[in-house]
Amino acid sequence: MVLCPNCNSKIVAKPQNYYEDPDFDLGPQTYVVATCAVCFQVLFFRHPYESKDARRGAEVLWPQVDRRLSTEIPESLRLEHDEARTCFKHAAYTAAVVMVRRTLEAVCREHSVTTSPLVKALEEMKHKGLIEGRLLEWAQALRVLGNEGAHFTGRRVARQDADDALALAEAILDYLYVFSAKFNDFKHVESPRLLILKCKPGMNRHPSEHPPVRLGK
Repeated sequence: MVLCPNCNSKIVAKPQNYYEDPDFDLGPQTYVVATCAVCFQVLFFRHPYESKDARRGAEVLWPQVDRRLSTEIPESLRLEHDEARTCFKHAAYTAAVVMVRRTLEAVCREHSVTTSPLVKALEEMKHKGLIEGRLLEWAQALRVLGNEGAHFTGRRVARQDADDALALAEAILDYLYVFSAKFNDFKHVESPRLLILKCKPGMNRHPSEHPPVRLGK
C-alpha cells in the first residue's frame, strides 16, 4: 500500500516500470515508477526486493512534499511540527491543526512567554519585539483554527485549511529561528564590497592627502 503525497490516498499504485538494485546498502531494493489510481499523480518509490508483496514497505521518493526543518529550530518544536505533518499525511486534518496550535504554545514557552490564554501570549510576543504585525496576524489565525479543531463544532477541518496551517506554522518557525538569526549575523558583519574598498590603496586617504593635479598648458 502506497500513500500518495498529492491526494493523501492510500492506494495500490499502478506500476509503469521498475528497476531492481541488488547492491543497495540496506539490502536489495526494487525501484518502481507508478501512477496513483485516484489522482493519477506519477510516483517514484522503492520497496525491499525480497518482499513478495510490492505494496509492503514501500517508500515514496518522489514527489517530496515535506521540507526538513532547520536544525536551528529547537528539537521540541520540530517534533511538534512533525507530528502535525504526520496527522496531515493520514488525513487527520482536525488533529493536524490542533498540533499546530500546540506548536504555537511551545514557541511561546521557548521564549519564556507563559501568559495564558494563548491569544495573550502571542500579543506579549509582539510586545517584546519577537514577532511583527503580520506574523502575529498569522499566529492568531492559526490559534483560532486550532481552537475550532480542539472543540466540537460539527464542522470538519478542510484539507486545504490544515495544509495552510502547516505552511504558516513552518514560516513562523523559519522566521523566528532561521531568518532572524541570519539577519542578526549579517548586521554584525561588514559587506564584502565595503571590505574590498577599504583594502584598495588610497581609498582611506583624506582628500587633502591627495597630490595636486597639474593641468596642461
